[in-house]
Amino acid sequence: MTDRLILAINPGSTSTKFSLFEEERLVFEKTLRHSSEELKDFERITDQFRFRKDLIMNELSERKIDLARIAAVVGRGGLVKPIESGIYRVNQKMKDDLTNGYSGQHASNLGGLIADDIASSLCCASAYIVDPVVVDELQAIARLSGHPEIERKSIFHALNQKAVARIYAASKGRKYEELNLIIAHMGGGVSVGAHKNGRVLDVNNALNGDGPFSPERSGGLPSGQLVDLCFSGRFSCDEIKTMLTGKGGMVAYLGTNSFIEVCKMAEKGDKKARLVMNAASYQVGKEIGAMAAVLSGKVDAIILTGGMAYQDTYVSEISSMVSFIAEVVVYPGEDELKALAYNGLLALDGKIEVKTYN
Repeated sequence: MTDRLILAINPGSTSTKFSLFEEERLVFEKTLRHSSEELKDFERITDQFRFRKDLIMNELSERKIDLARIAAVVGRGGLVKPIESGIYRVNQKMKDDLTNGYSGQHASNLGGLIADDIASSLCCASAYIVDPVVVDELQAIARLSGHPEIERKSIFHALNQKAVARIYAASKGRKYEELNLIIAHMGGGVSVGAHKNGRVLDVNNALNGDGPFSPERSGGLPSGQLVDLCFSGRFSCDEIKTMLTGKGGMVAYLGTNSFIEVCKMAEKGDKKARLVMNAASYQVGKEIGAMAAVLSGKVDAIILTGGMAYQDTYVSEISSMVSFIAEVVVYPGEDELKALAYNGLLALDGKIEVKTYN
């Protein structure tokens, strides 16, 4: 029997990453970067659907991939309603919630939509999502914000945080469910989670206004000043939201959402870029300290991951702030594509429960 192909798709705020696996063997992996200039004409995230899907299909065509061999297309989970960790088959209810942005608009919403569209065009392929960003394991006390009209939400890089947690645990001959970990995913958005015995008890909302700022997100802003800005008459509601997600953070300060470019600017002596870069690492360090308190100081390791973790100076600045808490381990980039594909293979083989979204 011909080995099955599994296509994994991970749309991020500044990139489209996808890979093709033959069973467990990686055939190829591709990362396409998208500048803020390239995406500026798309009013809504879901308007990027055709643009991103075509990039994937063009790559498959150029590599002369036999599409009939694709048995599963697995997309990164998006902003559906809060659900438990696991793998879910894409259905119409999920597509409606991804398109409408049930929990908000983010590039990850495109994962399930693109996966389903590609799978539907093939004769025998199934479409899934795995560990969407709205996986919710928050303890009750972490949900209180300070006002009953605003409840804190769990929106974070669940797929990668869970994947690197298991990789680290395996490297120590332990189970993820036995450890207390603080994991900081640092990419287009930044999420810092407190993992206790396999559950994320607390994590900042990495999408729309909480925690450290990132290449294109503002993170937490002073509430009073934000209210004044909202009612200044200078900006619409949509413009304010875009300041929080899409045009906040580094792109607001420096005009670029490329962290690599920010680092180059700092290295060349740009004082403003250096200050912004230092502030970014400073805020991540502060958030890690807060999560150490959540775990009562009982931390087995601090894990730094995501694309920004490739930059040694940035990582060193964070490590110098938090290494007194626990060992700092760095897993640059993310293992999300492999995690998506592996879960798809388990689903095809019936070794994992495929859950229904409703």
